[in-house]
Amino acid sequence: MKRLSRLSVIALGALLSTVAVPALAVSGVAAQAQAATLSGGFDVGPGGFQGNFNPLAATAGFTWLSIYYEPLIAYDEKLQKVVGALASSYEVSPDQMTYTFKLADAKWHDGKPFTANDAKFTMTLAMDAKTGSVLAARLKGISSVEAPDDHTIVMKLSAPSSSFLDTMTKVMMLPEHALSSIPADQLAKNTWWSTAPIGTGPFKFTKYVSDQYVELAANTDYRGGKPALERLINRYFANPAAAIAALRSGEIQFTYVDSNDVPTFKDNKDFKVIEGNSFVVNYLGFNHESPLWKDVRVRQAVMYAINRDAIIQSLYGGAAKPANCAYVAEQLIPPDVDTYAYDPEKAKQLLTEAGWDQINGGKPITLLTYYTTPLATNVLAAVQAMLAQVGINIVPRAVDAPTYNSIVLNATPDIAQFQLVYAGLQNGPDAGSINVGLNEKQIPPAGPNVARVRMPDLTKALDSALAEPDSAKRDAAYQDVCKVMNTNLPWATLWVANRYGIVSTKVKDFVWTPAPGGGPYQANPQKWSIAE
Repeated sequence: MKRLSRLSVIALGALLSTVAVPALAVSGVAAQAQAATLSGGFDVGPGGFQGNFNPLAATAGFTWLSIYYEPLIAYDEKLQKVVGALASSYEVSPDQMTYTFKLADAKWHDGKPFTANDAKFTMTLAMDAKTGSVLAARLKGISSVEAPDDHTIVMKLSAPSSSFLDTMTKVMMLPEHALSSIPADQLAKNTWWSTAPIGTGPFKFTKYVSDQYVELAANTDYRGGKPALERLINRYFANPAAAIAALRSGEIQFTYVDSNDVPTFKDNKDFKVIEGNSFVVNYLGFNHESPLWKDVRVRQAVMYAINRDAIIQSLYGGAAKPANCAYVAEQLIPPDVDTYAYDPEKAKQLLTEAGWDQINGGKPITLLTYYTTPLATNVLAAVQAMLAQVGINIVPRAVDAPTYNSIVLNATPDIAQFQLVYAGLQNGPDAGSINVGLNEKQIPPAGPNVARVRMPDLTKALDSALAEPDSAKRDAAYQDVCKVMNTNLPWATLWVANRYGIVSTKVKDFVWTPAPGGGPYQANPQKWSIAE
């Protein structure tokens, strides 16, 4: 657990300072970095999820998981369109209620064939919350799943959903013959995921050393061809600075970095900087079960109290866009949204009108987050100082992702542990992705609406947008979502930032996209190689 100290707003510039960290010496692992082995910090940053190799329960880490598991469909590497993966093709009925997937000829890593029965079995697991599936709520609209033959699976919905394909990109296929004997309620944390998992991807799981590394070996029978690499190693680090040190020393060849680390790599010929839209909106989520936030004027005061432009320029180096609802894409923003320009005096006035001294006054308010990078620490220190200036005393608490999820997804939560959260949620490539964090029907344990938002107008707007079959009308429907968010403030939306990866120039044909949760997307790891 980390607790953040209060910093003055005028010290923002100093937050950009970095600390040199000596290179790590990892016994037995560094020596393995040879021409046929690529090592990386694949789970460093917000796309990672150390130690959870169960794709049903994972909310991140798909950069790594998708190297040995595969979904039926995935986004292309630019996150612009959905393409086939284990499905060689797919069709959507005109009413957008029937989805037919034709399956590729593929084998599990133990040599057994992948069939439609495996796909049907996987969907049964993914639709059952007892398995620990974080996708269960998103898949409730499925009315039936049928496997008419070994290479075809047909899914029917009870109502059209514009986000169904987006959801399906996150459902990694699982082997019926290996998992069917495990009871559903014992599956989530079963040791199978970290000892003997079986997928269909270009690399096979071989070893996990807790808190140190995971090793994969080439799947020489992969339908896409024998991988160019013999092994892939995913290294774990105590902090991002240690990963950067390992990258510079040659112990690893790839890692995620924060935007403030990028300048030191920009002009270095030994490394390539990969930049892209995160498709994640960062926000302060008001716990709507807490009496602190019932008055919208208090929520408005939080928005006015935070100088988002200063944080974006000073800490993100300008590589972010302020968000006044869940979206920053122009086609999803109505023309008359309130921009909540920095105005601490207005914030104080609103708090006075709402009776903040009687509601809470200067009592500490716990802000929970799973962001533990130096950049996040500095961002929250700045937010803490800004809110303190108007009389709101927040105390940030940073924990690892599994701890965060255990607190906020609890069916009977302790509100005092997270009266406020600093988090991020996917707002693209499909605009409907945001539904799970805001729709009243997604409140835990049904789904990941961790702020317990109960706003009928917002739920109605989200449901209408998701059910809109006409793509030409869908943008207007999501503008309605934005308008309700901007007015009612279920969250204090902050920004959508770019994300960055750094890869050694020795690595060839490497694809990494800063996708929400790490993907999945069409990365073709079987083509990755590394020069001696």
